[in-house]
Amino acid sequence: MPKAYWVAHVDVHDPAAYEAYRAANAEPFAKYGAKFLIRGGVGEVVEGTAKSRHVVIEFADYETAMACYNSPEYQTAKALRDPVSEGDLVIVEGYEV
Repeated sequence: MPKAYWVAHVDVHDPAAYEAYRAANAEPFAKYGAKFLIRGGVGEVVEGTAKSRHVVIEFADYETAMACYNSPEYQTAKALRDPVSEGDLVIVEGYEV
């Protein structure tokens, strides 16, 4: 079964308040075995447009990635993120060779 990924692009409008989201998402990410592959870091848009922050999170499979997103714990964290940031999130199944 292929792994799955959250691919997010985010602009944070209030970095101090965003820290509350980061603290709150630790519980559901641990519960669902999330592994950060990209979490911020240096990047450059070389084609098109993108938001300023990039995040890629790996999960065991698509069902686990969706369960994490839909969990009450993550939705509580998301409620902290929504007022202080703007973003795009895609949950996608990985490619299996």
